[in-house]
Amino acid sequence: MKTLDAKALRQLWFDFFTERGHKIIRSASLIPENDPTVLFTTAGMHPLVPYLLGEKHPEGNRLADVQKCVRTGDIDEVGDAGHCTFFEMLGNWSLGDYFKSEMIPWSYEFLTRKLGIDKDKLAVSVFAGDEDCPADTASAELWEKCGIPKENIFFLPKSNNWWGPAGITGPCGPDTEMFIDTGKPKCSEHCSPACDCGKYLEIWNDVFMEFNKNADGKYEPLKQKNVDTGMGLERTLCILQGKKSVYETDLFAPVIAKISSLCGKSYGEDENITKAMRIVADHVRTSVFMIGDEKGVVCSNVDQGYILRRLLRRAIRYSKTLELPPHSLVSIADAVLEIYDGVYPELNENADKIRDEIAREEERFEHTLQGGIKEFEKLRTYLVGDTISGKAAFKLYDTYGFPIEMTVELAAENGLKVNVEDFEKAFKEHQEKSHQGAEQKFKGGLADNTEKTARLHTATHLMHKALKEVLHDENANQKGSNITEERLRFDFTFPRPLTPEEIRAVEDKVNEAIQADVEIVCEEMTVDEARKRGAVGLFASKYGEKVKVYTMGKYSMEICGGPHAKRTGELGKFKIIKEQSSSAGVRRIKAILEE
Repeated sequence: MKTLDAKALRQLWFDFFTERGHKIIRSASLIPENDPTVLFTTAGMHPLVPYLLGEKHPEGNRLADVQKCVRTGDIDEVGDAGHCTFFEMLGNWSLGDYFKSEMIPWSYEFLTRKLGIDKDKLAVSVFAGDEDCPADTASAELWEKCGIPKENIFFLPKSNNWWGPAGITGPCGPDTEMFIDTGKPKCSEHCSPACDCGKYLEIWNDVFMEFNKNADGKYEPLKQKNVDTGMGLERTLCILQGKKSVYETDLFAPVIAKISSLCGKSYGEDENITKAMRIVADHVRTSVFMIGDEKGVVCSNVDQGYILRRLLRRAIRYSKTLELPPHSLVSIADAVLEIYDGVYPELNENADKIRDEIAREEERFEHTLQGGIKEFEKLRTYLVGDTISGKAAFKLYDTYGFPIEMTVELAAENGLKVNVEDFEKAFKEHQEKSHQGAEQKFKGGLADNTEKTARLHTATHLMHKALKEVLHDENANQKGSNITEERLRFDFTFPRPLTPEEIRAVEDKVNEAIQADVEIVCEEMTVDEARKRGAVGLFASKYGEKVKVYTMGKYSMEICGGPHAKRTGELGKFKIIKEQSSSAGVRRIKAILEE
């Protein structure tokens, strides 16, 4: 097995797929564009959904990249050997081009020849089949032909080897997953890669989108069959470098070393110290990428800003347990920036913003903690008995960011106890409500590219141009977009609220474009050509060298990859229903299209 660092592994990936006719595309933003289903880009395929659904990609039908991703469903699990909130996903795609007979041999070649993994240490899983779709025997036969013995090929159900659809309907299909056999004994006679016993470590996943699930729940063959693969960079490095934890790889080791030098404690000397160092390292790294993104996030009490604040405050809390000096997170962020120097240019471009936002949040949280201490003193003064209720402890946590450990510590110093059991119940109820709220809020699907969403997406282009004209500000630029079938939500940079007159003027300009009923023309060109022609393209770098430019007469010319209407006249009547602040220097508009 070859020992590679992160830069070498990324380059090996790019070289391998370039040799096989793939165009390398830049990582998309961490903030999904026009997708109401998630707050962050969670996988490499996420930004490519329109092309997986049949739209033509300007760079062709063979693509590869390393995509920045954030998953926040298990923040509380971070601190163990493997969980990370931010990670990089190595990916390659075939958009209606090659399929299983090419991808499986390539996967085998990359794993055995390029990464140097012994074929006898490889195990794979394939779809076992059910009443909906047949077993994926084609993949199993290809693996066997490559050299994987039959006993190392496992047929597993949909819960293990099936992807999608992303929404209720849409593209889906079987996947084949690749695992390293660690050599541990089997946990039982039925031990397989489906077990959590630690014998098998997943390293790569090839998804074969060959079916379409329709509204009746039936699976039909897809006209455009796609391949979508994903290999987690951090986990793969951990395997190649023979480390027990991702936090010991070259992507984390310098950050851990910085934390250790600041607090005078050693990683690995104590379980609690190790966990705290991992949490601080992970959360600061993720925060650096969120703030430094091309659609950079700042701390707030909603959406992405809330997640950023939660991560930074959790990092601050654990930095206190490590007895790090005040305002250490900025120094730790600098260690992160150094690791990714030359890999993600946007981080260096936004380095000052990253440092400033982290420093500001540290200051804010210090004030919040002081308020919490005052609240604790009030609580102690009026307490009847010697036990702080779980409800009161949860209020300190929810309102003032007090971790339960801090409340227990303060209580002990004052000869008091805390009903931790009731706190845990209140905390669990809070988590369940949050998850339910998130499911309700993001209940759509990645595949919800309907006529309604296409029209609303088209309206955002018209509104973007109208805002620049009405506000006489070319810097009134898009910061984010979120579209459901019911409404559009558009964030843009502007320092003050819009007046009622300005809102009406924007509506009038958009409706004028709709009434003109002009054709919406799509052309492919290079980024430079698009800029010369005056196209708006704030996020052009993510599309690679060639881009799609959508022109709507004199009303809009914008670089974009999303779904659009055919003519502006299809949109109906445009109406702004709300204009408000999103975060410092960013306004938010919600609008609808009436029939």
